Amino acid sequence: MKKAVIFCVAAMFLLTACAAGGPTSKAGKGAAYGAAGGAAAGAIIGQVLGKNTQSTLTGAAIGAALGGATGAGVGYTLDQQEQAFKAALADSEAVAIQREQEILDAAGNNQTPGGDGSTQPAQVIALILKGDVFFDKGSATVKSAMYPEIERIAKVMNQYPDSTIRVEGYTDTSGSEDLNMRLSQRRAESVKNILAQNGVDAHRMETVGFGESSPRYDNNTEDGRKLNRRVEIKISPRTV
Repeated sequence: MKKAVIFCVAAMFLLTACAAGGPTSKAGKGAAYGAAGGAAAGAIIGQVLGKNTQSTLTGAAIGAALGGATGAGVGYTLDQQEQAFKAALADSEAVAIQREQEILDAAGNNQTPGGDGSTQPAQVIALILKGDVFFDKGSATVKSAMYPEIERIAKVMNQYPDSTIRVEGYTDTSGSEDLNMRLSQRRAESVKNILAQNGVDAHRMETVGFGESSPRYDNNTEDGRKLNRRVEIKISPRTV
């Protein structure tokens, strides 16, 4: 019964936000989801301390207010960063910028798909470094002509020191699966090293290689294979 009350209270806060027209910005969505999560947490605390429905509702209201403010702040920060990256890379044809959903842990760190410790889906900024431009086939060395692109990315990252960064390496299907896994990890490390050389704190960054396991393009075509030799940088605001 207690669980049902807590669930209904959290749902009520989320549905109220949607009924009001629904949040349209990332900050608005963050506020709505933050309010729902805060309401649930507050309801639990209220129930534990007061052991009655009134305490549950009071705790939910307080939690919703705090959670909504936090969610809005996180969404606003991400919006700011996205605009900064778009401005810095406006004339670039080598980097694509988009929003994606990732599973984040309680500290706001990106999780490996299917990994343990995940808690919630959240919006992240994905910078896709096009493989046909940044890397030769079978190589983990970033082409020297692409250094200025990574330098521009680093400048924006340094403006938002509280964000966490995950550098992901990928390959096409040429070569063995084991070779590709190691190659993708080296590609991610290469990009991370250049970011670090341009002032990005290495402690903010993690690297992971996915090998050939997650293609964005068709590996049956030469153009698709070139584009799959890529590195993706996922950026999320630290929430705690």
